[in-house]
Amino acid sequence: MVTFLFYLPFLLLFVLLAVYGERKISAFIQSRYGPVEVGPYGLLQTLADLLKMLQKEDIVPGAADKWLFLTGPVLVFVAVFTGFSVLPLTDQVAGAGMEAGLFFLLAFVSLDVVGILMSGWGSNNKFSMYGTMRSIAQVVSYEIPLGLSVLCVVMTAQSMDLQEISRQQGVFSANPNFLFGIRSWGIDLTDVGGFLTWNVVRNPFLIPVFVVFFIAGLAEANRAPFDLPESESEIVGGYHTEYSGFRWGIFMLSEYGMMLLVSLLGALLFFGGWNSPLPNIGYIRLADWTSGTFWGVGWLLGKALMLIFIQMWVRWTYPRLRVDQLMGLSWKFLTPVSLVLVFICAIWRLWMI
Repeated sequence: MVTFLFYLPFLLLFVLLAVYGERKISAFIQSRYGPVEVGPYGLLQTLADLLKMLQKEDIVPGAADKWLFLTGPVLVFVAVFTGFSVLPLTDQVAGAGMEAGLFFLLAFVSLDVVGILMSGWGSNNKFSMYGTMRSIAQVVSYEIPLGLSVLCVVMTAQSMDLQEISRQQGVFSANPNFLFGIRSWGIDLTDVGGFLTWNVVRNPFLIPVFVVFFIAGLAEANRAPFDLPESESEIVGGYHTEYSGFRWGIFMLSEYGMMLLVSLLGALLFFGGWNSPLPNIGYIRLADWTSGTFWGVGWLLGKALMLIFIQMWVRWTYPRLRVDQLMGLSWKFLTPVSLVLVFICAIWRLWMI
């Protein structure tokens, strides 16, 4: 319940700031100004766009299946937002506290495919249907390498509880015999903490695993260069072509919500979660001094926002992939690489015992 009360207002505020931030980042990359007119430095531009969108008429096409058309966007948002319920905020706030929380998150978030299908089919529009089939094919294809990359972390941590996975990357969880995946030759590391106990440091094979996770996460969130469902030059606007006003805004809110969800999950699985990145060095107890409830929330959100910045950077750097390139990347490259990494991480885990 605490996570719901935190993440819902934070998600709404995050979308307002992220849209503004993405406009400014894209403007910087393309040598433009970005929003400058509405409010100081254009800060109120996103709020003005939101108010304009809320005032637009909620149009339902006459030939559409009204029940599917109206329910689809809601199901997409509910599927994405429910995933936040199992994310821990700090050592004291464990989300839903489910032992299989990671499995629940992946299973429930995948239901957004049903909402997308309902939206495209219910619109009774061929362009919406094209966008729907593209999106479903993309999401289903990239869920396989995404799931396999998560499995590598689960084997390393021997747990599907996100809180437990985070705790294992804390101060007192480092294996005293291994550092960077090799033997530490008797040096006691159990009280070091910081980035030295992150999963990507303790198990170096998780570095390529994270690359696979990040690419698949971009595809799950329909972010460029994986935004084929919204290829305006080819299919007008994708599965939400017929939507307007607030219902269209729900799709945008869900997209940014998925960005945040994937980034938070990546921080929890690979980069220490709510743990401090600063290590203890002798009498200088940096990890101890920068730990606690408020520190934990700050570190987790900071890591997630850094990953979101990278997602925006990628969007405005690389061109959109073709359909065959997008599907080939998943089935010909990411999936085989993920399977190999699963076997490597399994062998590494056996060696660590």
